Amino acid sequence: MIKVSKAKLEGVLLIKPAPFEDFRGEYVETFNEKIYSEEIANNLKESIYYKEASSLHFVEDDISTGSKGVIKGIHGDAKTWKLVQCLFGKFYLIVLNYNPKSKDYGKWEAFTLSDKNRLQVLIPPMYGNGHLVLSEYDIYHYKQTPYYDPDNQFTIKWNDPRFKIWWPIKNPVLSLRDETGRAQ
Repeated sequence: MIKVSKAKLEGVLLIKPAPFEDFRGEYVETFNEKIYSEEIANNLKESIYYKEASSLHFVEDDISTGSKGVIKGIHGDAKTWKLVQCLFGKFYLIVLNYNPKSKDYGKWEAFTLSDKNRLQVLIPPMYGNGHLVLSEYDIYHYKQTPYYDPDNQFTIKWNDPRFKIWWPIKNPVLSLRDETGRAQ
């Protein structure tokens, strides 16, 4: 079973899988297409994203690892839905509305995801996301629709002054792409 709630940003959902625990350890169902499809559609009924969200089909799973102090992102594109979770460690996730046609353009929200809280975040198209590794090491996992296309990605500089995003770090470790930022 999962618990789904709406974030402050339209179309963004928080999903909390229910783990089964006993003396042997833990079992967590991290995705079930039937259950997730129903819950996502139910929670976005009043949203401009309802039509798209009611027929989501994830086609690619990716894992990214990092060490403490690394920021990856802020990345996104115009077509991709992402379902993000932390498999190991802990990270600070930023979700930014990058749709210039939206009344919420430039608004952002932060979440802390970890292997302890098992929180997942569903992110619609035209939202960028980036994360800062808070633990010594992390495993960042995401499902996406459609397949990754590097030519259609946008990258926003982690400290772009237009968005006034608060990060709990002053001097992160960055790739050249993330340090300079580029937007389509």
